[in-house]
Amino acid sequence: MSSDGGPWRLYVVLYGETEWPTFRWDRPGPVPTPKERRAVLAALGYEPVPGAVWSWSEDIRDVDDDGSPVLLIADVTVREVVEA
Repeated sequence: MSSDGGPWRLYVVLYGETEWPTFRWDRPGPVPTPKERRAVLAALGYEPVPGAVWSWSEDIRDVDDDGSPVLLIADVTVREVVEA
């Protein structure tokens, strides 16, 4: 999940794939709640693995400019939901 001050985007990284499941909240804030994130993951067919917690980091667009906009990034390990 990420935002650069605009809308929040949640995406499931699928290694080796060119297209990933994604969702966009059309709001810059507040940060989507854990409940909202779980609901979106479920709608995309995924869930956090048991015991997984969200971790947060930040990046900037231009590493040579400390005034560059900050990109907030959150991640959690997920698994595909398999219907029994």
